[in-house]
Amino acid sequence: MATTPAPTPAKSCTPPPRSVLRDPAFLRLWAGTTASGLATWALPFVLGLAVLHRDLGAAGLGLVLAARTIGFLAAVAVGGVLADRHSRRAVVLWSALAAAVAAPLLAAGLGRSLVLMTAAAALAGAGQGACRPAFQALTAESVEPGRRQQANAAMTMSVRGSALAGPALTALLAAFLDVGALLLGIGLLWLIAALVPAKGAAAATAPTAGVPAPTAEPAPRAGFRTEFLEGIHEARRHPWFLAGLAALAAVIALGYSATSVALPLISRDRYGTEWVLAAAMTAFTVGALGGALLISRWRPRSAGRAAFAGLAAYGLAPLSLMLPVHPGVVVAAYAVAGIGIELFNVPWFTAIQREVTPDKLARVSSLDFLVSYGLAPVGLALIAPAIGAFGVTAVLGACAGACFLVPAAAALVPTARHFGRTAAPAAH
Repeated sequence: MATTPAPTPAKSCTPPPRSVLRDPAFLRLWAGTTASGLATWALPFVLGLAVLHRDLGAAGLGLVLAARTIGFLAAVAVGGVLADRHSRRAVVLWSALAAAVAAPLLAAGLGRSLVLMTAAAALAGAGQGACRPAFQALTAESVEPGRRQQANAAMTMSVRGSALAGPALTALLAAFLDVGALLLGIGLLWLIAALVPAKGAAAATAPTAGVPAPTAEPAPRAGFRTEFLEGIHEARRHPWFLAGLAALAAVIALGYSATSVALPLISRDRYGTEWVLAAAMTAFTVGALGGALLISRWRPRSAGRAAFAGLAAYGLAPLSLMLPVHPGVVVAAYAVAGIGIELFNVPWFTAIQREVTPDKLARVSSLDFLVSYGLAPVGLALIAPAIGAFGVTAVLGACAGACFLVPAAAALVPTARHFGRTAAPAAH
């Protein structure tokens, strides 16, 4: 007797989610972030040109750059509170406008008033610092949860691309424009960062997955200090976040600082050329671009542990500088370190946007930026005396060990396996 053939299982007709790169609102946000990144990376290079042209002394350059760093660190905390208190889009607008105003003030003080340049640099740093947590929170508002990892990968590719293109583009333009005109161009980039991004919409209608929505009636606003402490309290609710901050602190204050000091010395003394320094730094940035491209599509089963493994890969950089290896090994180690950094950064940013209560997202992000940017100067100040006291090999060995061990310990913290209490949903 003939049998009826079994029906073929129906194929799913659910279309794949549209790429975030086809979303006009995100593209506007990406363009604004890219403009701010180009302006951020170009400013130190332009100020260095001012030293070469004798419009600014070496001591003056150090003072101006220090003022920018201080302004940045002070404004990151303020910007986090403001971005949770007010519209994230408005905070991006006013902070980027402040940085834009600083550019012509820097040009006006060039060769005339170091006091004016120092004040303008502090204003530029404040604008840059205040917009960082606001951009991070605005990304969560503009992109639905399922596409945020791809969005964060595109954002970090913008940052790394700016690190390559900013100085190179500035050097090209310097052949045709003077330093004052270049400073005005940096102000124009900040105007683009202020005006191009669109207002976020996703968060207004769809709260972050897995995070309770705020109460219907907002309570009266507390003071600034209270709201900042609320952000710290929110951060403490997430053991994986605290573990990640500790791992970041070790890698930045020890690993990054040690290699920043040791790489130029070793490139000169061991290899007798500046080529190793330039090639290693370029390889790190190119590796980071590749890592961001990889993680835009890859969803590890244990995202947190994979991310901490990527962060620990930075230990290869100081390790390669300890040994008398071929310079190609140093360059390769920096490339792998760059890949690993973005295998950490992108899931890290995505997890913060997913797990943190939406109305405290900017404040928690500001803590991340405070650690990321605040510890680098401290580490740089301490590493050079340590090398003088103990020798470069001993310091590099200790820093490499910290880069390997601290992220490994952080990966064992409860909730660190998935950067949250449950695994993030897999991409379709």
